Amino acid sequence: MPHSGAMTTPAPAPVRPPLAAFWRDLPREGRLLLSIVVVEFVGTGLVLPFSVVYLHEVRGFALSDVGLLLGVPPLVALAITGPGGTLIDRLGARTVVIGAVVLVIASDVVLAFADTLVVAAVAMLLNGLAQGVQFPAFNAMIAAVVPSEARQRYFGLNFTLLNLGIGLGGVVGGLVVDVDRAITFQAIYLADAASFVPILLLLLGPLRAVAPRPEPHDREDGDASYRAILKAPGMRPVILLVFASAFVGYAQLNAGMPAYARVVGEVSTQGLGIAFAANTVVIVLLQLVVLQRIEGHRRTRVLVAMGVVWAFSWLLLGLSGLVPGTIGATLLVAACAAVFALGETLLQPTLPAIINDLAPDDLRGRYNALFSGAFQSASVVAPPIAGALLGADRHTTYILLLVAGSLACSYYAVARVERALPAGANGGADRAAA
Repeated sequence: MPHSGAMTTPAPAPVRPPLAAFWRDLPREGRLLLSIVVVEFVGTGLVLPFSVVYLHEVRGFALSDVGLLLGVPPLVALAITGPGGTLIDRLGARTVVIGAVVLVIASDVVLAFADTLVVAAVAMLLNGLAQGVQFPAFNAMIAAVVPSEARQRYFGLNFTLLNLGIGLGGVVGGLVVDVDRAITFQAIYLADAASFVPILLLLLGPLRAVAPRPEPHDREDGDASYRAILKAPGMRPVILLVFASAFVGYAQLNAGMPAYARVVGEVSTQGLGIAFAANTVVIVLLQLVVLQRIEGHRRTRVLVAMGVVWAFSWLLLGLSGLVPGTIGATLLVAACAAVFALGETLLQPTLPAIINDLAPDDLRGRYNALFSGAFQSASVVAPPIAGALLGADRHTTYILLLVAGSLACSYYAVARVERALPAGANGGADRAAA
């Protein structure tokens, strides 16, 4: 008989296979998709920082009109996301991705020659239509190609390559464009259009058989509605967490943070450029390290860490307001963007993996559309709230809102989302048990 006081063997540590093994084990289709991410997003980086400069300084549109033009894509995307998710499930993700890529190419070409507001508005409309289906269709296609156990790493590596491409494109674009030569801006928009040709050729050639129209399951029409999907186990709290994290996260990084840095911290535009460069560098350098560290852990616990990291980043932004117009303010804003990037490396592999582990094959488009819609909704709602608080000189209230909101995301992830997720969707020990 064994002794009653014998020591138990400790549980083994989570296995963290090297990234080389991940690449080797990845299906051929997944490797092909990853191989062109940098090329695709170099084009995006070429034009991303220069939209206002091109439309206002080169084309001569009033700033008020430029603001309206740039508001068209997110609003159109938000309106089209729901129908787009249904379209993905009916036609197949690959078919919808092809349509989105064609729309993006058309948008870039039209915008390159947009010498009137009407032509520019058409380009922005095309861009919004593409945005509305591109994200959910790409995610659905990736989930159809990449097995569940590899998706977290895939989404993380994809995010690294995406940022590398945008960073390289931004550097090249800054060297090429000249506000006194419209042709330099036309060149970068045409180059952006050309950067989407490789993915189009892949989808029409070697990947023509991936993500076809899914076989429908035996379910009533009402069971495939967005309302029914939100009632599926774990889905409603996950979507609420997506909205909240986008509200206190990306929407503020893109709108509220630059506004606070300029108005309160009195940071120069060059200082803002340094901050966004620091953000990109941290993502490129740390994402692969983070992927190794979070392997085998519950995704909700990773999201807890994300909220804490973001709370600290917003505290750094708040401190910049105590030393306005100094090098210290610039360094604090850059530190805010860099620390925020660490949180991004925790979010990007986990939330998309959770969504696609929850989704059945024939409803994957709708699940990813809900994900995209929650993200876009936050991007529409957050900037006006940030503008109202900062415009009313409620700077401390603004920072406290972001810090408290980030910590609330951490609490909600472990107190609500973790309990609601079905076994297997949360990674780590839950996946092993499932």
